[in-house]
Amino acid sequence: MLKPMMKSGALKNREGFREALADWFSQNGKDYPWRRTKDAYAVLISEVMLQQTQIATVLGRGFYTRFLETFPDVESLAAAEDERLLKAWEGLGYYRRVRMLRETARAVIAEHGGEFPTELEALMKLPGVGRYTAGALRAFAFDLSSAVVDGNVARVLSRVMDFSAPVDDTSGNKQMWEWAEALADPQRPRIYNSALMELGQTICRPGVPDCLSCPVASFCKTREPENLPVKRQKTTVTQVDEHALWLRDGDGRLLLHREGGKRREGLWKLPTRDAAEISNLPVLDEHRYTITRYRVMLRVHDASGLKRFKTADGEVWQEAEAVLALAMPSPFRRVIERLLGEN
Repeated sequence: MLKPMMKSGALKNREGFREALADWFSQNGKDYPWRRTKDAYAVLISEVMLQQTQIATVLGRGFYTRFLETFPDVESLAAAEDERLLKAWEGLGYYRRVRMLRETARAVIAEHGGEFPTELEALMKLPGVGRYTAGALRAFAFDLSSAVVDGNVARVLSRVMDFSAPVDDTSGNKQMWEWAEALADPQRPRIYNSALMELGQTICRPGVPDCLSCPVASFCKTREPENLPVKRQKTTVTQVDEHALWLRDGDGRLLLHREGGKRREGLWKLPTRDAAEISNLPVLDEHRYTITRYRVMLRVHDASGLKRFKTADGEVWQEAEAVLALAMPSPFRRVIERLLGEN
């Protein structure tokens, strides 16, 4: 790939670097709904949603708009009951995020009278708000000078600075933040950080970037951008089988299990059993999904032929018409919708 030569280092010509990004963004910046608001609450919702979910998913399936319609402000979110809260977040996964959002809202009310603080230290004292989220709130909601480092920004900075050490270990992460702070734009923080993040999403993308279209190519040190960033060795993905029961009683009610534990507490799913107990039962449906470092094959077994069956703790018979209104993990919702439709 023919890459333009660097003419001036970003740290030596910070204003030129910032200007180039701002000019490019004014012509190419995407019109996302969270860019049309300076409401700190709405910005927070978008940032937490996008932490582990792609923009296309958040927008294409209406998660962001629907959540704000359900919980339009910190007061409504702080008062939300679990069932309604989880239902509004359904499909986004990592449900701890939305519970933490509720804790953030409660802290904003209790400690700041319902108004988000603007100082970095005060923001980082809110539950669930770390360095990145605090920086994003300062930049995007309050237009205050702030560094913001996510995966896209780290990729851009590693290439601009020709940084060949891992960006995701302690030392590398520290270096990314130091450079981000040194390059932060005190005049246009909202525009600058949006531009830097979008550059990583669109042009300075993973793999082979589009260097010929890059607005800051003349500030970029690396000659081999496709080899950067360097990351630590990836976690091994483990294959797991999950065996669930499909069982309806004489009144057509479906047996479901209400989850406990931290990850899925309050969500409903089909009851599961060890493979040895039910692997001999007919398989009605299969669904493959991934969560953290596990690739799961969910098999749903027809339990209607069981002569003896004992419900376990947390298992409840639910009316069929009420099932789809319950909050449940997406993999289970998909198979339940299919099987209810067939029945």
